[in-house]
Amino acid sequence: MKIETITLENLLPEAFAGERGDHASSDVWQKGNVAFSRGSSYLVGSESGGGKSSLCAYIYGKRTDYEGRILFNGTDIRSFRSSEWNEIRQRSLAWLPQELGLFPTLTAIENIMLKAAQTGYRSERQARKMLSRLGIGHLADRPVRLMSVGQCQRVATIRALCQPFEFLLLDEPVSHLDPSSNAALSALIAEEAESRNAGVIVTSIGNAPALKIDLVLNL
Repeated sequence: MKIETITLENLLPEAFAGERGDHASSDVWQKGNVAFSRGSSYLVGSESGGGKSSLCAYIYGKRTDYEGRILFNGTDIRSFRSSEWNEIRQRSLAWLPQELGLFPTLTAIENIMLKAAQTGYRSERQARKMLSRLGIGHLADRPVRLMSVGQCQRVATIRALCQPFEFLLLDEPVSHLDPSSNAALSALIAEEAESRNAGVIVTSIGNAPALKIDLVLNL
């Protein structure tokens, strides 16, 4: 499946079900139709506990504890079989979770290639070039348990970029980066997204990526 649009219909986390009146000012929760289009970039802002990580997990199909519907090209994602999700996550939808999901005993390049090898979309040489571009090329063969959180954020983002996608979900990708590292990472994200005409959905509670954003939504 090539994802051209992601639509949220009356979406609300089940955990918020008893707080319906509290979300009247949200641009996302309990709204009749919130659409994300391929080729555009979206910033979803939230205070801590607002549900931004939950939103990413819902779209990626990792959690289903929500009311309402999420549609890919008009099809409810609850209808997808496991085999369809496997294909979507390899070819159409990339995700950087806030907890990063890196294997601590593996090196930076091993973490990246573990994912990249599933599709062959990017080579090890290309991945190492990305690491160097973000100022951590010298750490490519270091176990990530010996790296800082900011360095790990860059590794995990490169891992997400080294697969095919029509949409890229980024949950707090620059929360531990200084302005210079933010700018470098944001430039790489923008370049990769533009080359694929991909949609980007990024969340933030403060330090946002230095990306050109087409629409800002608040939870």
